[in-house]
Amino acid sequence: MTIQKVGIIGSGIMGSGIAEVAAKAGFDVVLRSRQQATADAMVASLRKSLDRQVERGRIEQADADTVFARVSATDALSALADCDLVIESVVEDLAVKRGLFAELDGICKEGAILATNTSTLPIVEMAVATSRPDKVVGIHFFNPAPAMALVEIIAPLTASQETVDTALEFAKNCGKDAVAVKDRAGFIVNALLFPYLNNAIRMVETGTATPEDVDTAMKAGCNFPMGPLALLDLVGLDTSLSILDALYEEFRDPNYAAVPALRRMVSAGLLGRKSGRGFYDYSKK
Repeated sequence: MTIQKVGIIGSGIMGSGIAEVAAKAGFDVVLRSRQQATADAMVASLRKSLDRQVERGRIEQADADTVFARVSATDALSALADCDLVIESVVEDLAVKRGLFAELDGICKEGAILATNTSTLPIVEMAVATSRPDKVVGIHFFNPAPAMALVEIIAPLTASQETVDTALEFAKNCGKDAVAVKDRAGFIVNALLFPYLNNAIRMVETGTATPEDVDTAMKAGCNFPMGPLALLDLVGLDTSLSILDALYEEFRDPNYAAVPALRRMVSAGLLGRKSGRGFYDYSKK
């Protein structure tokens, strides 16, 4: 099938980032949030992002205007009825996502693909909440979506090969490096990344080194662009904890058992950049 119109659900950074990527690739985009004011704010944020790119000479003004014109905002799920592909990027809560997929199943046209941007939750659990499990797939963009090259296409047991191939083609048309992966917690990147991040927290917790020195060591010693503690702050400590819990629930591997310090920081509201403080203090930056 051919994708022409894409619906995106979620008012966070990922939702607006995926909307920008899809619009730049030539797709018509309907951006849905629970409140019209929030949806309008996301579109305004997209306008600012495009304006900055024009100022920096990355795109022409006419191209920016064309991209912006492809995006509309709504607070109604019914506005997604004629989309060929709908990607949800809401809270990482399986019950919430299952409820949303069941609702979308009754709204979206026959043949539409329903996708999730989850970073670790089982896709099959969302697929079986619909009457079209063969049309449900994972399309996992990385943050920030406009800058990050990778997209993981996750195929649950229920997905048809046509659905997977269409999702891969969509990601490639968005200019991304698309990889196919089976529906296992963490997929490729997070399954490999989070034991490393978890052990970095353990080093800090046990006093082996400070966050600054751990990050400096990994950047200077391994040529990583960002240290593990700074990366955790960027991802969000609450999101990171949810990912580790999901990985541990599936595999029972001690490497996935969240370090107690992480759980305490989340309880204290120290979530990283989005709260102003995590392993580093961003309130004065």
